[in-house]
Amino acid sequence: MTELASDAFIYGFPLVFDLQQVDRFAKQGIGSVPATAFNVFGHATRLAGPNERFVSINNDTVYSIANVDVSGGPVRFDVPDSHGRYYVMQFVDAWTNNFAYVGHRATGTEARSFLLVAPDWDGRPPQSGDARLIRFPTSVATVVGRWAVAGEADMPAVKELQDALRLTPTTSGRGLPEPEHAVPDDLLFFEQLRVWLQTFPPAPRDREYQRRFEPLGLLAAESPFTDGDGELATILRAGIAEGRERIEQALRHGAGPKQNGWDLTYHAFDYNLDFFEVGAVDDDMWKLADGPGRYLMRALAARGGLWGNHGYEAAYAMVYVDGEGNELDGARGYELRFTNPPPCRAFWSVTMYDTPDFFLVANPIDRYSIGDRTPGLHTADDGSLTIVMAPDEPSEPERRANWLPTPAGTFRPILRMYEPDDAIFDGRYELPPITPAR
Repeated sequence: MTELASDAFIYGFPLVFDLQQVDRFAKQGIGSVPATAFNVFGHATRLAGPNERFVSINNDTVYSIANVDVSGGPVRFDVPDSHGRYYVMQFVDAWTNNFAYVGHRATGTEARSFLLVAPDWDGRPPQSGDARLIRFPTSVATVVGRWAVAGEADMPAVKELQDALRLTPTTSGRGLPEPEHAVPDDLLFFEQLRVWLQTFPPAPRDREYQRRFEPLGLLAAESPFTDGDGELATILRAGIAEGRERIEQALRHGAGPKQNGWDLTYHAFDYNLDFFEVGAVDDDMWKLADGPGRYLMRALAARGGLWGNHGYEAAYAMVYVDGEGNELDGARGYELRFTNPPPCRAFWSVTMYDTPDFFLVANPIDRYSIGDRTPGLHTADDGSLTIVMAPDEPSEPERRANWLPTPAGTFRPILRMYEPDDAIFDGRYELPPITPAR
């Protein structure tokens, strides 16, 4: 039974973790995005820094985030003309499926309107030329908006675009149901999973799979988890510990594709097999094989990069080791030399994160990423760019210009490539290794 509970933890982790963040956003806010009610956009007013305690948050774009609840009826969504500026509005359901995209790649940058509706909505579709229909897989979903910004001087222009975003709900929705308050804190995960499974059912194929968890009480109408001293409670506690350990081990030692030490997570968000609305690519190239391995991948994606995009919108590669397979550690310095920059139609960056939390790293120069939009970088005579990763400021001006500070302990950088070229996926472009500094 412990193994079954561990499987249930992995299966349900994305749903619970996602909705915990939805609830957190509504009550506390996330980073510089303030606490925001459902069906209203909250906006960041600066690029993310180390005070934003959110897993693998990016430092390339400014966020506009809305938790949308369509249980009360359709919600109209209006986006302004960004006049060619890169942006993406990514739609993420309660199970972390990316099911729609609006923005530069998907729909262009002209002003557009959309009608957001519930899974069972059977009203009249919008007339041609008006709002385009987007059907939600779950009645609550998150719209994660990202705006490209060229430094603080560019923020006023971005703020105008943020302020022009509009959500117009029909009526208020139900929001998130509350778990049974008598459940002990260390069993709250399974109680939240039980309640949210009922309110936000997954795709039919997943409903078949989750029937196996009935012996754990996850399909019960009333909570069976209030007795913290019974045999079931013991099994569930062991399952949580084992499931969490399986996720952490797979994150660091997974069998996914690698290249010069980099974990190529280009397909980490391909677990959605069923829901493809505006801008989401319904193609076998962007779908994982069905089976239990897909649920583990979904959990890893949530744990390591909640609300990350499909690879065709933004490709991610992360790295824990240098080119020789040794763990990256701030006790020494490293170099990352790009002979040629990553090919992409928007932009690219390398962002520094600590481990095991994957938070941005505080440093004396307030630099958390380096990319093709970073001013003042030094390129060699042959056109190559060497990023210097070290805890201490380099003395040479050329190396100081390319310094990406590291924490004192272990770290994990992420390379992001927005609107990547096909060469990233077919192997024509190879990521260089991180090497110990000379």
